[in-house]
Amino acid sequence: MSELIKHECGFAFIRLLKPLEYFQSKYGNWMYGINRMYLMMEKQRNRGQDGAGMASVKLDTLPGTRYIDRTRSNSSHPIVDVFDEVRKPINAVRHENPELLKDAQWAKSNMPFAGEIYLGHLRYGTFGKNDIDNVHPVMRENNWKSKNLAVAGNFNLTNVGEMFQSLVDLGQHPKGYSDTVTILEQIGHQLDEENQLLFDTLKKQGLTHKEISAAIARDLDLKKILANASAEWDGGYVISGIIGHGDAFIMRDINGIRPAWYYADDEIVVGASERAVIQTVMKLPEEKIKPVKPGHAVIVKKNGTWSEEMIKEPGAVLSCSFERIYFSRGSDREIYNERKKLGELIVPQIIDAVNGELDHSVFSFIPNTSETAFYGMMKGIETHMLQQKMDELGNENANHTRAELHKIINARPRVEKIAIKDVKLRTFITGDESRDDLVEHVYDITYGTVEANKDNLVVIDDSIVRGTTLRRSILRILDRLNPKRIVVVSSSPQIRYPDCYGIDMAKLSDFIAFNAAIGLLKDRGQYFIINEVYKKCKEQEHLPKEQVKNHVKEIYAPFKAQEISDKIAELMHGGINAEVKVVYQSIENLHKAIPNDKGDWYFTGNYPTSGGNKVVNQSFINFIEGKNERAY
Repeated sequence: MSELIKHECGFAFIRLLKPLEYFQSKYGNWMYGINRMYLMMEKQRNRGQDGAGMASVKLDTLPGTRYIDRTRSNSSHPIVDVFDEVRKPINAVRHENPELLKDAQWAKSNMPFAGEIYLGHLRYGTFGKNDIDNVHPVMRENNWKSKNLAVAGNFNLTNVGEMFQSLVDLGQHPKGYSDTVTILEQIGHQLDEENQLLFDTLKKQGLTHKEISAAIARDLDLKKILANASAEWDGGYVISGIIGHGDAFIMRDINGIRPAWYYADDEIVVGASERAVIQTVMKLPEEKIKPVKPGHAVIVKKNGTWSEEMIKEPGAVLSCSFERIYFSRGSDREIYNERKKLGELIVPQIIDAVNGELDHSVFSFIPNTSETAFYGMMKGIETHMLQQKMDELGNENANHTRAELHKIINARPRVEKIAIKDVKLRTFITGDESRDDLVEHVYDITYGTVEANKDNLVVIDDSIVRGTTLRRSILRILDRLNPKRIVVVSSSPQIRYPDCYGIDMAKLSDFIAFNAAIGLLKDRGQYFIINEVYKKCKEQEHLPKEQVKNHVKEIYAPFKAQEISDKIAELMHGGINAEVKVVYQSIENLHKAIPNDKGDWYFTGNYPTSGGNKVVNQSFINFIEGKNERAY
């Protein structure tokens, strides 16, 4: 993606089912869990670079000894910082008495993070400041082990206001207004309630307080706690947590919007946001790794037993397709093939855009994440050209000369590395008056690759959201090659609607497709549609979210997708010499390429939860009223 779009976030979970001595004996290192956690976080760094954190719980510690450890960082290298902190005391002992580190029991008693349960997190901040308090895992502490809670996740709730008020109505005074605080406090409240219920029941049975504490750890109903806490949540979420006494969980929303995978055997339970990460770190075949089912939670009890339990009735499975297009690592077999297919399926539109002039077209991609779609595009171009050759050579009436045959046989796509991204420049660019001049140089080009005023230049990106970088930088530098026509290809459809489940795409005014539609309405004297949509949105502003309809769809209704694409090309042209065309993936082909992850609300406006409709209408109200703020 040529533009930086942030994602909310990545998690990693490890529960060792054997004592540390087992891992010292089998793998030669009691730090097996720490090392696996480090690898899983590093291999998910694509999911968040604003902060990182890790929490650890030790089982069955003596009173008076620390059993929960946590470290977090919001520096420019947060993962490095987190594990430097973890290894600092270990390295000190290694320097003074290395033999001690071979004693797993000594390590558990004396070393921070020498535990059996680990919860890691990587943060991209789409909401709130990037200060340390916003970095997960977040914690709720108590002197009762079974009331301690550490939570990390990948989530956005659309109804934070409602949930916040429910906490206030309980008599609480939440320390912040965010979905993170809300989720932590709602689970924490239900955890307190369950503890109290068990305490009262066990007290009546004549147990001592010490016996009650042990019984609560055994009998705590985590499924009930999670069901009660999440009853009114509206949004996309994967929440992972640890209770201080040793229970742990990974919970997923009812539509499976946000991704969560897990693996379990008799040694370990592992969870992560991406399958390929578990596959690589644990050296497993793909089929061994399972998705957490929508509406379910993987629950690991203190005694090491685990199960996948239904927490809420699952809805239609509408997993985020943007995960497949852009966010998740392309090393996953299915994701790699899906991205290639996206590039391949858009080829007929590309051929139309260059008027069939494949012999005068140069193909390239905008680095770095669109490279896989580029491979698929080239496969499609090659297949098309091969069919052309077969048709020409199979023509019985044609009498080709040797030179003509040579030209036919040797025809192939022209592929060049055109755009080169200079990542270091981004850190220097600020918001001053020279910004546009600097932005233009974030990318560079390979000169001499295009025949001036004769060739089409086709470049593929995985998505075009705002179009800002294309307009300010990429198209300007591509124009220096003097192509006849620049065709910008998006392997995903037009992004028309805000996301409210995790991706940093919250404002309609940011979307070039929305601005194109508004521009077309004004061009054609249909401004009354804008006013009507605003009126309808305002009429629903204070209705319960379940009664709200997405009226912003009416902004796009008068136009075909190609009309909007043409207007986008006009908006991005910016006075360059070459003709500009923009080609977007179709919704139909999106679902052909990605058949199992059908969440497409940012393309279609078909939100999986009622809160999404409320968010998109509020976003339109904000646009009309000139409010530059999020809609939820």
